[in-house]
Amino acid sequence: MQRPTIIITDPGQEQAAALMAILAAPEEFDVLAIVGSAGNTTLDRTVRNILQVVELTGRTGIRVHRGCPRPLVRELVTAAHVHGETGMDGYTLPEPRQTADDEPGVQAIIRHLRAAAPHSVSVLQLSSMTTLAVALVEAPDIAASIREIVMMAGAYFEVGNITPTAEFNIYVDPHAADIVLRSGIPIVMLPLDVTHQLQNTRERLDRFSALGNHCGRVVDALLTFSEEFDLAKYGTDGAPLHGPVVPLYCLYPELFGGRQINARVEISSELTMGMLAADWWQITDLPRNIFYARTVDAPAFYTELLALIARLP
Repeated sequence: MQRPTIIITDPGQEQAAALMAILAAPEEFDVLAIVGSAGNTTLDRTVRNILQVVELTGRTGIRVHRGCPRPLVRELVTAAHVHGETGMDGYTLPEPRQTADDEPGVQAIIRHLRAAAPHSVSVLQLSSMTTLAVALVEAPDIAASIREIVMMAGAYFEVGNITPTAEFNIYVDPHAADIVLRSGIPIVMLPLDVTHQLQNTRERLDRFSALGNHCGRVVDALLTFSEEFDLAKYGTDGAPLHGPVVPLYCLYPELFGGRQINARVEISSELTMGMLAADWWQITDLPRNIFYARTVDAPAFYTELLALIARLP
């Protein structure tokens, strides 16, 4: 059955691959809206990147909205050192014919959720959480319509990838992440502890080009560009794969293992700003507010991701 879905994203090469995977499965994801975030690059560039991916996949009937241009409290931190000047360097994507919708992303989220049945809409959170947090603060009633928030965010065993203690999506706006994690909405967190088990080896990337379609070649080229930074950083055979864990969890949750835990975000210490205090060992009796994924079946994951990308032009 189709799941009504709102996507919040800031592509980014690996998020472009995640967006392609979602758009490849219209029978599973009824995409109500795609909302661009500032994060990997500025808001203007992420919105353009979304429009280019939508154009590439041919799913141009989906409305694309502009989310919040900066974090709630702190200055915007981007990742041009990983993703390049455009945020999606590595392949020249088609010029989008579609433009962003005039309705702001926060208002679009509120409108769709107020029109939805209780506990029916999945929010796929692939970026910093500013726009979602603002929507929840402006219209607390919309929480009742959210089935779950599935997010790529956080870390415990792997600690941090933008600072020694913080994962990027939370670090960009830790105050927004704090609001979302305290919302009481069911949350699935797919952290670095999982994404670092998914390594884009050359053999795996070649399999995308070997599909023979345009989108397969694009995924190979984009991920090849963005992995250069991580290969030097980690010294592994392949860079971690982040964004696609979100749609793959929605479609194939059996590939992931984890447990329900309590998690909070550090918002006061500059030394550990954005750090996830994840009670994996259940030391406290605090409410267990998230499902925290810890393991993933990497070979099966790549098989299913390839199958999704193979559906595209």
